[in-house]
Amino acid sequence: MERKNLNRGYRKLRVWEDAIEYYVVTCETFSKFPFVLQRVASQQIASVDSIHRNVAEGYCRRSLGEYLHALNIALGSAGESVSGLHAFVAAKQIADADFDRLDRVVFMLENGLK
Repeated sequence: MERKNLNRGYRKLRVWEDAIEYYVVTCETFSKFPFVLQRVASQQIASVDSIHRNVAEGYCRRSLGEYLHALNIALGSAGESVSGLHAFVAAKQIADADFDRLDRVVFMLENGLK
């Protein structure tokens, strides 16, 4: 059963769907990290997790200004996560193929948030 109300309309937004896809792909990549890197893997997952949450929170706010502010915060979290991706690939902690897969998704997401 699908529950519907105006407050859940964010689920139809392309940026929210892209953010969920980015979160899923991030979890698939970073859940495999060794114990010694769990802190940075957890931080990467958390920064990506906050993107879809900020899109939803902004959508549920009462004004357009608050919504746009939340989208800017989501865009900042996306930037934080992309910086992490570059660091991980430079340190050879993720494969180039994983970087490309993640970067492809977040690139679409960032463009949707601008």
